[in-house]
Amino acid sequence: MEPFKNYFNQDLIEKTADIFDRGPARFDRKHFVTLAAAELEGLELKERATQIMHALDQTLPAGFDEFEEAVLASLHKSEDPSGEGLTFDGSGLMGFAAWPITDLVTHRGLRAPERALPLLKEVTKRFTAEFAIRPFLVEHRDYTLSVLNGWVDDRSRHVRRLVSEGTRPRLPWGLRLSEFVADPAPILPFLNALRDDKEDYVRRSVANSLNDIAKDHPDMVAEIAHDWLDGASANRTRLVRHACRTLLKAGHGKTLAAFGYEPVDGLTCDLSILTPKVVFGKALEFEAIIKAPVQTAPVMVDYAIHFAKANGGTAPKVFKWKDAKLQGGHLCATRRHAIKPITTRRYYEGNHMLELFVNGISVASADFELCM
Repeated sequence: MEPFKNYFNQDLIEKTADIFDRGPARFDRKHFVTLAAAELEGLELKERATQIMHALDQTLPAGFDEFEEAVLASLHKSEDPSGEGLTFDGSGLMGFAAWPITDLVTHRGLRAPERALPLLKEVTKRFTAEFAIRPFLVEHRDYTLSVLNGWVDDRSRHVRRLVSEGTRPRLPWGLRLSEFVADPAPILPFLNALRDDKEDYVRRSVANSLNDIAKDHPDMVAEIAHDWLDGASANRTRLVRHACRTLLKAGHGKTLAAFGYEPVDGLTCDLSILTPKVVFGKALEFEAIIKAPVQTAPVMVDYAIHFAKANGGTAPKVFKWKDAKLQGGHLCATRRHAIKPITTRRYYEGNHMLELFVNGISVASADFELCM
């Protein structure tokens, strides 16, 4: 498969040049192409987008009025090209072709948020401004939050999503919003307002933001989950479960309780390793028989493999298994877990341990041997 960095190629640069060349502002097409395409082959994805951004910066008018006019004229006519399944054809900036212009709006407008933020609102309809808006939340926090508050009811799904995605405390590959990592209270009203958005695209963003918050404030997110699940629709229930995925996997007690997974008194588990010697490349097979005095109870069953390390110790990795109910106080299940090469783990020969959890509580463990 061709590297995605090659999306920013000579053809895209030429099409971008054509778009601005036919626009209302003064634009040096030849100089832009020379700057944007310089030694392109040696650059990675973000480096290419940044080089194109700087080329636009040097060839578009310096005044913000003319710059704004040029940007608005350059955008694709559709306000939701991704929703229409459109691809970049040179008729207007959209998709990743609009990435450089989002960065340039921030580069030029950070000192004038009252001008730059409305412009980012238009650009985000064609390509997300979730990264571009974050410096404004650092430099002009209160003003930017007040602007975003006016966007939670916007008719554009992309604008509404920008409110939740742009304020995520730990957005991957984005500028970390340390103030919201420490105290997410300022962004919680946005998430509450968007939790029942008609678009799954927006709701998943809300869930991802809550998942970010859960990494630093697990009890807070557990309380939000408990509140939001009260009388929740199917869509909101899915949102909350996705938001709590990290906490559920970690067996966080208050979060499990919010979903009804309470500790079960008198529960026992017989764990049997069906493949006590596992050859690398094959699978670990095991069986669990769970019993309890109660006739029915919701149970979330997870397991951890304590992988051997080079220094003789072990490192556990938790895996999801079953979300079920005890029927007649009984649940029997088997599992195959492939032990095969992956890029994120190096395996070592020797003894490993399997540990079983029910509703976040360790209930059984057993050893097996990995043969390389």
